[in-house]
Amino acid sequence: MIEISTIDTIAIVVFVGAWLLYSVILTRMAKTGRTLSSAMDFQRRQWMRTMVHRDLRMIDTGIMSGLQNGTAFFASTSLLAIGACFALLNSTDHVYGVMRDLAIVETVPKGLFEAKVIGLMLIFGYAFFKFGWSYRLFNYASILIGATPTAAHASEAEAVAAAERAAVFTITAGRHFNHGLRAFFFSIGYLGWFVNGWTLIATTLVVALVQLHRQFLSDSAKIVIEAARQGQP
Repeated sequence: MIEISTIDTIAIVVFVGAWLLYSVILTRMAKTGRTLSSAMDFQRRQWMRTMVHRDLRMIDTGIMSGLQNGTAFFASTSLLAIGACFALLNSTDHVYGVMRDLAIVETVPKGLFEAKVIGLMLIFGYAFFKFGWSYRLFNYASILIGATPTAAHASEAEAVAAAERAAVFTITAGRHFNHGLRAFFFSIGYLGWFVNGWTLIATTLVVALVQLHRQFLSDSAKIVIEAARQGQP
């Protein structure tokens, strides 16, 4: 049985709680346009509304290709990170000995150290599934763009509905991509646990605060949030 101290238990609760709370906040505000992510959803829908008025959609397919390539890159990176965690487990004795010599994990049981590595692996596994599904949704969205009627029929109900379907797919793909990226960001905070529980709490709070700042107070957020407000009826 793995021995875990009280501070480590508290730190894990803080880590999971901060991740969940951050996710709940963004989910509840997903359709408000008051966060960077939700404001970008407005832009994605506007993109599709503009797309339906174009006969030549090379611009749209180029943008979609860039989104797919970026998503594929992060999915591949997730697999590499998982592989690195497996390599770390296979060389636990060596790595654990080095860290103990550096007095980083002087009092941490070896079993707990291995559990930390497995936890990191699970985070990257979650990220891979999110990026993988996001990539597939972007692929579907590309097909929906191709199925959208030409500009000559832009005002018809069928074309409007087709553009809305493409918008919903790009928005959903973007949200899954954000979930995967969020896992990457919180994995940085998780690394603090390899020092001790107190460090995990500190790094988790720093990551959460940085993420909240980017969503609500960053310059990029202010620009698109203001645009979303102006676009609302």
